[in-house]
Amino acid sequence: MRLVHLLRGLTVELDLFGAEFASRSGLHPTDLRALIHLLDADRAGEVVTPGRLGEALRLNSAGTTGLVDRLERLGLIRRERDPRDRRKVRLVVEDGAMELGQEFFGELIGDLVGAMGRFDAAELATARRFLLAMTDVVAAARRGAVGQNQVSQ
Repeated sequence: MRLVHLLRGLTVELDLFGAEFASRSGLHPTDLRALIHLLDADRAGEVVTPGRLGEALRLNSAGTTGLVDRLERLGLIRRERDPRDRRKVRLVVEDGAMELGQEFFGELIGDLVGAMGRFDAAELATARRFLLAMTDVVAAARRGAVGQNQVSQ
């Protein structure tokens, strides 16, 4: 159970750090989750449409439109026609959003990478497998909770 409590502590600290970034940047926590989702998708080479973003964040169509409009007004993302299918609109993170994130999170990321330097490759591989497994368990529990909530409504 000690590891579960340590994971909870880490997630709370990361959530508080992210909330501080959102507050200082004039963003809602959902805005931050949207930007993280878009950045992760970009790193994975995935295209995100407004509909897919809404699904990922569990927002309805109106909420997604408001979110995308707000982030676009702030100059953090832009809508762009998909060159392979002009009927689709994809969301692209603007350089300014990445710069804003780097200004706030850059030192933390550097410190995290520095702390990782205290572990050898095998330890980091084990930590990676552990974190992936924990993420899978939490994601499955969330999906189950969402499914139960939809059935009860």
